Amino acid sequence: MKWEGNRESDNVEDRRGDDGGGGGGSPVFGGRSIGIGTIVIALLGGWVLGINPLTILGLLSGGGSPAQVQQHPGPAHRPPADDTMARFVGTVLADTEDVWGQVFSQGGGRYQEPRLVLFRGATPTACGTGQAAMGPFYCPADQKVYIDLGFYETLKNRLGAPGDFAQAYVIAHEVGHHVQNQLGISGKVDQMRGRVSKAEYNALSVRLELQADCFAGVWAHHAQNARQILEQGDVEEAMNAAAKIGDDALQRAQGGAVVPESFTHGTSAQRQRWFHNGLQNGSVKACDTFAARSL
Repeated sequence: MKWEGNRESDNVEDRRGDDGGGGGGSPVFGGRSIGIGTIVIALLGGWVLGINPLTILGLLSGGGSPAQVQQHPGPAHRPPADDTMARFVGTVLADTEDVWGQVFSQGGGRYQEPRLVLFRGATPTACGTGQAAMGPFYCPADQKVYIDLGFYETLKNRLGAPGDFAQAYVIAHEVGHHVQNQLGISGKVDQMRGRVSKAEYNALSVRLELQADCFAGVWAHHAQNARQILEQGDVEEAMNAAAKIGDDALQRAQGGAVVPESFTHGTSAQRQRWFHNGLQNGSVKACDTFAARSL
């Protein structure tokens, strides 16, 4: 991926030097603060605890008490200039800002840029205490994307999805959740919690996650057209990452049966299909997973 020398975002907040945690309480993910990395805690929980990851996923995506807003104390810090990975993340975030700012503007709207928080271990969020084992996630209550950069080692070494564009896809997916929040889509899905069955809500969650994958493809489409960021093998890296984190792939990795009604993110093929759809079309309208008869 060609990113060196491109603009870095001013919306990156570095908490890695903090003591972590910043308050008690467990992570609250009753709303849409479940991101691409939710599956990582399921995987790690399965490995370490011997628990079926789908059981953990069910707990994470199930109903919970309302999140207590936890404000991060002290001023926000910028990452050090010599931190290559932080620079990469900041550059990808800036590129999503440029793309979505233009897309919203062309549609007569105004894009409100999210902040991206780098942390280690644990950090307070408006959705509860964020843990590194969750992987990257988006919290709609404070409009921030959270990531422990150690996740990328997990993505490469444990999930088998290496490459810088695979890493960019992860960020673009979480920004996709922010776009959904801006458009009011995730709020409408959250309103269905408790009004429909668990299986029906899981089905809505799958459509929400697949739309975020499609939005990641929309970003890549416009970024390529404007700045030619893609190098040979980049699309394959993102498609491989999408395949490795499909619900069915994760279930098979644990040696269990594939249980479609427990899916919350979609199959590998679905995740690949919707990312590719966004990449090919570059259109928000083409990402209407909720109107699609077939995913």
